Amino acid sequence: MASVEIRGLRKSYGATDVIKNVSIDVEDGQFVVLVGPSGCGKSTLLRMIAGLESISDGEVRIGGKVVNAVPPKERDIAMVFQNYALYPHMTVAENMGFSLKLKKVPKAEIRAQVERAADILGLAPLLERRPKQLSGGQRQRVAMGRAIVRDPQVFLFDEPLSNLDAKLRVQMRTEIKALHQRLGTTTVYVTHDQIEALTMADKIVLLNDGNVEQMGPPLELYDRPANRFVASFIGSPAMNFFSGTIEDGKFRTRSGALLPLAAMPDAAPGQPLTYGVRPEHFRLDPDGVPVDVAVIEPAGSETQLFGKLGDDDVVGVFRERLTARPGERIAMSPMPEAVHIFDGQTGKRL
Repeated sequence: MASVEIRGLRKSYGATDVIKNVSIDVEDGQFVVLVGPSGCGKSTLLRMIAGLESISDGEVRIGGKVVNAVPPKERDIAMVFQNYALYPHMTVAENMGFSLKLKKVPKAEIRAQVERAADILGLAPLLERRPKQLSGGQRQRVAMGRAIVRDPQVFLFDEPLSNLDAKLRVQMRTEIKALHQRLGTTTVYVTHDQIEALTMADKIVLLNDGNVEQMGPPLELYDRPANRFVASFIGSPAMNFFSGTIEDGKFRTRSGALLPLAAMPDAAPGQPLTYGVRPEHFRLDPDGVPVDVAVIEPAGSETQLFGKLGDDDVVGVFRERLTARPGERIAMSPMPEAVHIFDGQTGKRL
């Protein structure tokens, strides 16, 4: 196992900067998730750690050693790709042990390593099958097993669950997290799915347009987003935002609705602000603000409400079974202690 240190990393294609002065510390044994929207640079950053992309500026250190000029095969890392990348003519055992075969490891040792990984991943009954005889989840396990047998210092995962159905994704992310807890190997994991990031990571690094917007423990990004972008990306459904100003200790939206505040933010009178509240932080309240119901979506354990608060769209998530129908009006209030206030121009959280 080893730490990964990224210092002032840049990646440019001509005049276009894809990664812009990024610095990240991945501690020994830590599970770090790089997350962000499509095109933010997360996969490029992972490939730079792996040595599959050249570095325009900055340093990558693995285990304290600068690896900028070190070939991928000598970095002691193992990468799991989105498309599995299995050899169709080889059995599961042959696929898992192929990298060791290239290194001319004795056959007995290869067999022992493959069997160990197969036991960890529940692949022992499948070792003589070929990839076409496996399900998507089984193929992904084989790809993970191929990485495990190498016993690397660092695991790199590049959106490994994107090709799986929803139920299997939930199962596989649990298995990957359990695998990390068992092996304790330093892991850097790329995904565009913020639910994967929240549920799997020790630390999240949220990227946007080649920059780090915020990094830290998952609940820190959820509870204390650094800016409006972080607040909008982390959490599902996304946070509600209302533009307006503060008047007489309350927040007045552009359409005139008055919303409660737990404390006064450090803002000048009349300063344009954005009021943020997550859908799950609304409560039904007969004295609350009126919301015109557009759509009700029952989801078993919760109910999602989509409507209008004045001229603004609003989403609420409730544990109660709502009886309201589209076209009706319902009263609800934000929980003041869970409200976020952002600068209306810079988007920075106040």
